[in-house]
Amino acid sequence: MRLLLLSWGIGALPEFLDTAVDRSRADLRLGYLNDAALPYGDAEFAAIDRTRLTALGYRPEVVTARDYACAEDFADRLDRLDALYVCGGETYVLLDHLRRGGLDRVLTDRVRGGLPYVGLSAGAVLAGASTEPVSLMDDLSTAPGLTDLRGLGLLEASVVPHADGAIPQYPASLISRVVDTYGPRMPLLLLHDDQALLVTDGDVTLIDSP
Repeated sequence: MRLLLLSWGIGALPEFLDTAVDRSRADLRLGYLNDAALPYGDAEFAAIDRTRLTALGYRPEVVTARDYACAEDFADRLDRLDALYVCGGETYVLLDHLRRGGLDRVLTDRVRGGLPYVGLSAGAVLAGASTEPVSLMDDLSTAPGLTDLRGLGLLEASVVPHADGAIPQYPASLISRVVDTYGPRMPLLLLHDDQALLVTDGDVTLIDSP
């Protein structure tokens, strides 16, 4: 199992994909799961993940979980990828769309089976044991029918991105509230915006990702 979990900086991404997939950047079939960004429509900041990937020489292929009513079709789409990038945005929109029809189970199976997974912000949170800690950072009302806040469970801990408080939307005081509220109840992995979590067969390493 190979995961790269990012908060904001993507500096660690090229080496990760070069190691995980034996293809040139232009030929690498990189899925771009965009559900977390859908609430923001055509806003410029919502497309920044994809823009940065393109600038690095990748040709991301958009995958939208919301559009798959059938888990088998979603599985077939993932099977035609070399790696999957899960973009940032609203964590609970992303989780809700994957819950419908059991797409979350398909994704978990494929990643555990060897599909390299890159998650940024919401995409990093999704990979963890629970998304509940970021309920203080993201908006649960964006997915009113969602009651199960478990993540994909690819890690035993829950990921908290933007933990350095460098983004005005997530100040240090808010991160402290998250840690004080959820730290006593569950293990947390705090991820700064210039860091990444590299996960290889269960080994979790904190690395630089400017």
